[in-house]
Amino acid sequence: MTEFFDDLETRSREAREADLFDALRRQLAHAAAHAPAYARTLDGVDPGAITDRRALAALPILRKSDLPALQEQDPPLGGLATQEPGGFRRLYLSPGPIVEPEGDEEHWRMGRALHAAGIGRNDRVLNAFAYHLTPAGVMFDHAAAAVGAVVFPGGVGNTAQQVAAIERLRLTAYVGTPDFLKTILERGDDSGADTVSLKTALVSGGPLFPNLRAWYADRGIAIRQCYATAELGLIAYETAGASDGMVIEENVLVEIVRPGTSDPVEPGEVGEVVVTTFNPLYPLIRFATGDMSAVMTEPSPCGRTGLRLKGWMGRADQTTKVRGMFVRPEQVARIVKPHGELGRARLVITEEGGHDKLALHVECDGPPEGLADKLAEALRAECRVRGDVVFAAPGSLPNDGKVVDDQRKLDG
Repeated sequence: MTEFFDDLETRSREAREADLFDALRRQLAHAAAHAPAYARTLDGVDPGAITDRRALAALPILRKSDLPALQEQDPPLGGLATQEPGGFRRLYLSPGPIVEPEGDEEHWRMGRALHAAGIGRNDRVLNAFAYHLTPAGVMFDHAAAAVGAVVFPGGVGNTAQQVAAIERLRLTAYVGTPDFLKTILERGDDSGADTVSLKTALVSGGPLFPNLRAWYADRGIAIRQCYATAELGLIAYETAGASDGMVIEENVLVEIVRPGTSDPVEPGEVGEVVVTTFNPLYPLIRFATGDMSAVMTEPSPCGRTGLRLKGWMGRADQTTKVRGMFVRPEQVARIVKPHGELGRARLVITEEGGHDKLALHVECDGPPEGLADKLAEALRAECRVRGDVVFAAPGSLPNDGKVVDDQRKLDG
């Protein structure tokens, strides 16, 4: 018999929908009264009239890609918060740049995903998400506390030390990006370290490719993935195999809309994921993530009654994730802007052996000495990931408007 995180996971769909829309109406009234941006965008909206998804679809979309400009116009939170910035516990700055606030109460709700992955009391968790600048490390730290697990705060990088921690502390579980655990374990293999204590993993921050999932299974590691963002917290999470999709988190309202519009698509149709959360300090209402997915309407074999997403199915725009960090077309423009001798530029993302590969392709006729190093450093500083620089002849890159070219494949 499946052990659920709480009773919310087995509600009838009618009860869940009623609860979500009750929470939505309260959130709409609260946001319009206390957040300057929503006072404008929700002007004239009667919260009491938003009783179903058809009414919800008439409300304006807030796109993640718009956050940097909004926050620049009204720093630091774009007028979306319902309290002054000094009232938050922490403020983070993610690539974009995008500011994310953290209140006094845990609002990312990641514990449900850890529980579904089989991580709980008596587990010793290697948390390989960053604890600085961006909130992922703290998000999963709160999640471990919610399920009673102890955390080793490994953060990113320092692969040899991560191996040593697994061996010495007998760590049993991992949370981090999908490919970094492979890097750690391969380093352990090379050094002859004993890493067999690690049996469970929950990954996020990028797609879990089928070949990488199989690699972990061959090592006896039960791996699940979840879908979350710094702004929204947990959106959906795996409970079984990849073919079973991801169950939508109980405390968010998820829609799938046609990319570039606010119009919901039919069930099963691929579109952009739009999420509404109920964090009273930082309301996000119809927040378009830029991620593509589709709803699975049939019941999950795990016994949870919520709708499911098919998983990550690409981007509605050119923004994508590399090693847990978003990269955007405007970041590429900032990298090359100081160098007038450059023509077109394109950031190409590929996947090789379960690892993300990044290369900045730029057109330049006879690049001067040292330019490659300058561009590589600018890429690392702007996007917070390392990559190669590849020079191309003027006019040789495609004239198709594509600046971020994600060539990774999800079919293995």
